[in-house]
Amino acid sequence: MTLSSVVIVGAGQAGFQVAASLRQGGFTGKIRLIGDEQGLPYQRPPLSKAYMLGKIKADNLAFRPASFFDQQEIELIQDKAAIIDRQNQRIVLESEKALQYEHLVLATGAHNRPLSIPGEHLEGVFGIKTLSDANALAPRVKEAKNVVVIGCGFIGLEFAAVAAAQGANVQVIDRGDRPMARAISPEMSALFLKSHESWGVKFHFNQAVDQIIGENGKVVGVEKVNGETISADLVVYGIGVIPNIALAMEAGLEIENGIKVDAHLLTNDPHISAIGDVACFPCVHNRGIHTRIESVPNAMEQARAVSARLLGNAAPFAATPWFWTDQGDLKLQIVGLSTGFDTTVTLGSMESKQFSVLCFRKDHLVAVESCNRPGDHLAGKKLLSRPAVLTPREAREPGFDLKAWELAHRT
Repeated sequence: MTLSSVVIVGAGQAGFQVAASLRQGGFTGKIRLIGDEQGLPYQRPPLSKAYMLGKIKADNLAFRPASFFDQQEIELIQDKAAIIDRQNQRIVLESEKALQYEHLVLATGAHNRPLSIPGEHLEGVFGIKTLSDANALAPRVKEAKNVVVIGCGFIGLEFAAVAAAQGANVQVIDRGDRPMARAISPEMSALFLKSHESWGVKFHFNQAVDQIIGENGKVVGVEKVNGETISADLVVYGIGVIPNIALAMEAGLEIENGIKVDAHLLTNDPHISAIGDVACFPCVHNRGIHTRIESVPNAMEQARAVSARLLGNAAPFAATPWFWTDQGDLKLQIVGLSTGFDTTVTLGSMESKQFSVLCFRKDHLVAVESCNRPGDHLAGKKLLSRPAVLTPREAREPGFDLKAWELAHRT
């Protein structure tokens, strides 16, 4: 049966890519793309780094110009989905307009986890998730003298690097014991810690914030749970995100750390798919465990997989996950999932900032972390896209080169 209409909720990377891939694949039916922000759908990764530094302008953030949506006959609706009426296969918007669908794709993404502490709504306290967040924050960075970053993940450290480059006194507070502790190995954390400290960033690990202090409605400091107070005229937080599941939950779709889907990214309703940051899927790179991955590449690959299925080319989703972050002169690229790794092998030199960490679980390569070594990243992608047979013993051999090894062991 050929579909005649697809409705996509969420106009971020995943939602936009579904619409674009459907048209690219020859879909001739009606496509409606619902986004709850004004303006054209845009890319978010530059918001905490290149856009903040003025290296990329707002006009260059859009995935495509307005003419693309007209030419491709993709109806862009700036509204918010309020209700999924599964029985009648329709979406009701906040404007009370109702849209029929033959297939519905939920790409509702995630929102910043709130601080949930006194003072979080003071002027000068920001999260970074949307273009409006970045627009409000960008001019403040240039003027700030004392910046406190709460959270030591990708977003927090990207912003810390930006603020330090602008000459601010930057301090980072995190409950963990090292940078990006949930995402990377201790060896790679050590490189980023050393580099940030060389840029003047000060870290407070194994500590939490009790409250944000204000005067006349503006932030002036941050008080840690140990009673110590740090001066701040700007506070930026990045303590994780929460998947936007309310719409799906109210519609009775199965929820498990996001919207639960099968290997084909279908929910428990055969007329509804879920993709991107909101989708929890059986991940072949995590031993088949249902996993939710927050990354642009994952969003794009899942969008392409759903589009292919809707066009009659169904296949279980098995794309190799990969991630990246740019911080100062460091470009970290990660391929695979290092969950549960028990052995690491390092390549290159931390001093030269050209450094890779190979992560193994039970002698099986599960992830490659590469800083300023793009060749290792590409080799890791190729290795992890097929049954990887590289062992820690081989990787420790004198003169081992990951690119050469991958080339020599292609089948």
